[in-house]
Amino acid sequence: MQNKGPYYLTTAIAYTSGKPHIGNNYEIVLADSIARFKRKEGYDVFFQTGTDEHGQKIELKAQDAGVTPKEYVDKVAGVIRELCDLLNISYDKFIRTTDDYHEKQVQKIFRKLYDQGDIYKGAYEGLYCTPCESFWTESQLVDGKCPDCGREVKPAKEEAYFFKMSKYADKLIRHINEHPEFIQPVSRKNEMMNNFLLPGLQDLCVSRTSFKWGIPVDFDDRHVVYVWLDALTNYITGIGYDADGNSTEQYKKLWPADLHLIGKDIIRFHTIYWPIFLMALGEPLPKQVFGHPWLLTGTDKMSKSRGNVVYADDLVNFFGVDAVRYYVLHEMPFENDGTITWELLAERTNSDLANTLGNLVNRTIAMTNKYFGGVVADKKASEAVDEDLKAVVTGTYAKVADKMAALKVADALTEIFGIFKRCNKYIDETEPWALAKDPAKADRLSTVLYNLVEGILIGASLLEPFMPETAEKIADQLNAPLRDFDQLETFGLYESGKKVTETPQILFVRLDLKAVAEKEEEIRQKMIAASGVKEEPEKEEEPVIDIEPKEEISYDDFAKLQFQVGEIIACEAVPKSKKLLCSQVKIGSSVKQIVSGIKAHYTPEEMVGKKVMVLVNLKPAKLAGVLSEGMLLCAEDAEGNLALMTPEKAMPAGAEIC
Repeated sequence: MQNKGPYYLTTAIAYTSGKPHIGNNYEIVLADSIARFKRKEGYDVFFQTGTDEHGQKIELKAQDAGVTPKEYVDKVAGVIRELCDLLNISYDKFIRTTDDYHEKQVQKIFRKLYDQGDIYKGAYEGLYCTPCESFWTESQLVDGKCPDCGREVKPAKEEAYFFKMSKYADKLIRHINEHPEFIQPVSRKNEMMNNFLLPGLQDLCVSRTSFKWGIPVDFDDRHVVYVWLDALTNYITGIGYDADGNSTEQYKKLWPADLHLIGKDIIRFHTIYWPIFLMALGEPLPKQVFGHPWLLTGTDKMSKSRGNVVYADDLVNFFGVDAVRYYVLHEMPFENDGTITWELLAERTNSDLANTLGNLVNRTIAMTNKYFGGVVADKKASEAVDEDLKAVVTGTYAKVADKMAALKVADALTEIFGIFKRCNKYIDETEPWALAKDPAKADRLSTVLYNLVEGILIGASLLEPFMPETAEKIADQLNAPLRDFDQLETFGLYESGKKVTETPQILFVRLDLKAVAEKEEEIRQKMIAASGVKEEPEKEEEPVIDIEPKEEISYDDFAKLQFQVGEIIACEAVPKSKKLLCSQVKIGSSVKQIVSGIKAHYTPEEMVGKKVMVLVNLKPAKLAGVLSEGMLLCAEDAEGNLALMTPEKAMPAGAEIC
């Protein structure tokens, strides 16, 4: 492939408070698939990841463990790096924020920003969330808790340095408006603009004095640098940035970054704080920040006390690395949260990996050995059915490239597996076992098997960025190298007369779901025992609620109400309202704007994509100055918790509820 120039990709650096779970590891697998794909496209990729190692939370964890903070982070950073290697991550640099060169540059950056008047000394009094290392005002809390993680906050007051955020806010707003690709998905951009930038930014606390585990401010050693100013700058210090103006050639080549890949929970830090820091330093902004959704256990966040935390090493040891990579890449939606369980992973392994892919490769090689002694030869005995196979196979790369350009990795994998599904259909259409019974059709049989081998090899070459070990195994069994992307739109490059392996290797074994469940339970019990927390007892029965009955109505009264299924296609918070969300709801071919008082129960990004029950003929009204054209129906429990009413089965937007 022609060299297309540099491509700089980063993940968020992992916080070293403990061993990350598979939801954390998903991000680096996603980044790795993008990095490998870009390399195959001809880009000179530099892929950086690493660990974030300072802050009060780590200082407290180290105290509890009876070790120094450095000893604590050294151990956890080692675990994180081992998990990266276990998952076959092709990173080019693993940075640690305790690296000497990084700490020195952070001190230089802090001094530079102070000297030019962007940082000033003051005092902070507010509500502090230790896990998030963030101060909040009373108005920013949600139900009295941290709006980011939902945990308790505590009053805190201390001397601190502050960054003048408002100085650069208008410039950042202009940049976001002029560069619609900067924040993706669009729902994240809307959230940042409406909830933070447009209402006005407060100055940001950028130092602490209440703990010591951080990078000291070199001209005022009572203070350590706020963890986010420390952590975010890794993206430039890791490639050679120097605040004194002596940045390396590598920095000049790679910056600005092409993509920051991060979790949706830290989108604010990367799309508001980080760009403003860069503006103050006079450096260009990254080209794109993508805030990916979360990977949940079933429908719940992972919790050690519940025993539902899923770790990558447990999964890899049981399912294999490429099965785990395939699942987390294929099952994570573009915007909405995904889900992982042992059972779902097993089912996907059996259906897609063992049946669709593994069985295809195995029987193609077995038939080639049985009928032709392993020799693959194109006898040019083509028929019409061959042309459709070739069109699907050679047309897939362009579709995959389009999906990857939009960071729709799950869709890209679906396109690739379309090749393998088409090959399986081709076997059913051509029936090689029937052709083998007629010696006169030997050339046709040979051509069919050649076409299958060629199709599989092209599919494996496309699969390599996502499942590298599996792709190599397939190529080895076909006795041919994986191809570059510029060779994937030509059918027939497999050398006629080559031999496949005599003993095909089983790529994926079908799993017994009972054995999978037993292994999962074994690990869960060990986790609960290790946590020291007793397992929560099962609830004996669901609570019921009795409410005051309303006056009876006739059927004619009820018939006046029009209920339909709606699909929420966009959602944002209503400015200056603590309760309201404004949703754009698709109902049939029309879209209605509906304002609902459910902000305490759903975030805007959680709303997008949901199918909901809508009262569509409610008279329009204005709520907080925003027009509402209907009502979303919810259920409410005794504590005031709300749940949207959703259809039990898949229903199209517009379906009548009767």
